[in-house]
Amino acid sequence: MSDNETSAPGAQGDVTKAWKATEEQKSAASRLRIFAAIAWVAAIGTEIAGIVMLKQHRFDHGNMGLLIGLLVVIAACAIAGNLMWKKANRQDPASRANPARFAFQNQLGAIITLIAFVPLVVLIFMDKDMDPNTKKVAGGIGAALAIAATMFGIDFKPASVEQYTQDMNQCAAQIKSNQPTTACSPEVASQAQDIAKDSATVADATKTPQNPAGQDVVYWIAPENGAKRASTPHVFHLCADVSTLRGKTVNHGSVTEAYAENATRITKQITMEQGQCGFAAKAAPVAAPVAAPAAAPATAG
Repeated sequence: MSDNETSAPGAQGDVTKAWKATEEQKSAASRLRIFAAIAWVAAIGTEIAGIVMLKQHRFDHGNMGLLIGLLVVIAACAIAGNLMWKKANRQDPASRANPARFAFQNQLGAIITLIAFVPLVVLIFMDKDMDPNTKKVAGGIGAALAIAATMFGIDFKPASVEQYTQDMNQCAAQIKSNQPTTACSPEVASQAQDIAKDSATVADATKTPQNPAGQDVVYWIAPENGAKRASTPHVFHLCADVSTLRGKTVNHGSVTEAYAENATRITKQITMEQGQCGFAAKAAPVAAPVAAPAAAPATAG
């Protein structure tokens, strides 16, 4: 789990950390964006070739098929690029916290498509030397293809970090409560499982004869200067009496509340903290063999 998460603005319900693309998702998105860029370059390159031919009067008295073919190639490349770009945005979406970037990233396909079509289509309709029939047919087809390709570039329901955060937290809640995982889309399922796993680890580590189900209360260093979220990531602990927290200002609450304040994972010193917090049965020093049976319940954590 990453220690560089930020909390989701406005998220509700079982809120933990903000969703963040994994390295695998970032890698897949980068590949898709590279392929999309190549497709878009091919579309614009074909457009430039068409404009050059237009200036050379190649379509004044024929070659309608060639002109229409160029328009079809532009549309095919633009649509391919648009689909790959939108798929990349599903893997690594933008945040709504920056509206300009969010809009640009999600509608870039439509912008590129217009760049790849509009100059050539306008020049077709403005060409005074082109055969009127060629101008009418090719211009009409070009306009129709431009509209169709642009529609493929528009993302009407773009994904966002905020949406994935909400889905991830809902997914984690469903996993923890053994409900049907209706919110666990492929993009958020892995990280939601990590959240649920941390909660289960805490519950297992805090089991006692009096509380066999364990607890969902952890302790972490409070954010600096009364802030709602720590500027640097921390880990959370099983109780306030552990050596790591001595002399520190400590907050406590559920695992999800810890995540929200940038305490983003459970300590790795679980066994030691079980002894310090009294969750392990009175474990004697390791050298004393008679203590081994009594320490057995602590291995559940």
